[in-house]
Amino acid sequence: MPLALEIVSPERLLLARDVDMVVVPGTEGDLGILPGHAKLVTSLRGGLVDIYEAGKITDRFFVTGGFAEVTESRCSVLADEIIRQADIDPAAAQAKLAEAKAVFDAVDLNDADAYREASDGLISAQAMVDSLATGVLAKD
Repeated sequence: MPLALEIVSPERLLLARDVDMVVVPGTEGDLGILPGHAKLVTSLRGGLVDIYEAGKITDRFFVTGGFAEVTESRCSVLADEIIRQADIDPAAAQAKLAEAKAVFDAVDLNDADAYREASDGLISAQAMVDSLATGVLAKD
């Protein structure tokens, strides 16, 4: 029994197909979702969404955050921003990390909302740079 996977960005439905397993970057850690998984809704941190078919990773996307909704037969990833890992520009990722560090360094520590936003941005930018060290799948 396959798992119906949907990956949705604010702009469009990026992917809708049956898979064997998907691993999503939950805020509390990576979650491996298989058919028959318990129902849950979780927020996502910046990181890779790995799609498995026939025992291997067939697609890999980077998300900056969002949510995943899981049922026994379906996983919907609702991403704030998403990019195929193979399409990440290393120079742009480094520039984004430098910008996120500057924002974080300048944040008012007394403003909890600004601190959380700056921290989330820095974590996501660092995860994007780190994802480049993970095996990149070839572009289609």
